[in-house]
Amino acid sequence: MKNILFITLFILLAACGDDTGVTAYKNSSGSSGSDDIPSLQYSVIRYFPHDTTSYTEGLLFHKGSLFESTGSPDDQPALKSVVGMVDLTNGKISTTVELPKRHFGEGIVFLNNKLYQLTYKNQTGFVYDAESYKLVDSFSFPSAEGWGLTTDGTHLMMSDGTNAITYINPTDYSVVRVLQVSDNKGIVNRLNELEFVKGFLYANVGYTETIVKIDTASGRVTGRLDLSSLRHEATVRYPHVLDMNGIAYDSTAGTFYVTGKLWPNIYEISFPH
Repeated sequence: MKNILFITLFILLAACGDDTGVTAYKNSSGSSGSDDIPSLQYSVIRYFPHDTTSYTEGLLFHKGSLFESTGSPDDQPALKSVVGMVDLTNGKISTTVELPKRHFGEGIVFLNNKLYQLTYKNQTGFVYDAESYKLVDSFSFPSAEGWGLTTDGTHLMMSDGTNAITYINPTDYSVVRVLQVSDNKGIVNRLNELEFVKGFLYANVGYTETIVKIDTASGRVTGRLDLSSLRHEATVRYPHVLDMNGIAYDSTAGTFYVTGKLWPNIYEISFPH
């Protein structure tokens, strides 16, 4: 009954907001179950429009602007794999990169004045100049699939849908390290979109509304963020939404922006990190 009342209250609060603000609330749970991994309590600061044709695969801030990478599933031929800056007034992407249909765009990251982009099943990454967005290089990676991408400031950090995070040298693309992620119950699979913040790695767990916080020294999960209420609220607004995928850290405000595939909104949230 408490869960039903909580969701109802959230919908009423969100309905009172506009496209740039929503009454903040906190996740009421204090733990995530029998494995004793703590749930991270969060507040919604505000929300912004998001293009419901954006099949989100990557989200990040670069020089104060929000960038998004999208995929192009075969069963939705109108969708495109693009990268670009998001206009937070309307949710549209100002395209700077568009992949041919044979490539499915995945995670992105900026490092050393370059933009790196993964593809899904081609075992190929692309490298662009961060100012002109001209293609300057490409590389191969050993994983069967490419999912999420971030950086610790030195290496590219890549997920591939398993519990492995692969550290890649951004110059010669050699594998430097493979971090195996687990919690108290064992390995944590389907790690997807990534964000590195203050020594910890935050990862969307594929096909869920969960984000895990990972200690990059040990690979252990130290916290979980359950954002299923946001998925519910997004579904009320647009019934064709798919799973959550997208987490970006705004280092200036100290907040996170999250969204999902075909979601109608991007949510700015705050939680201890």
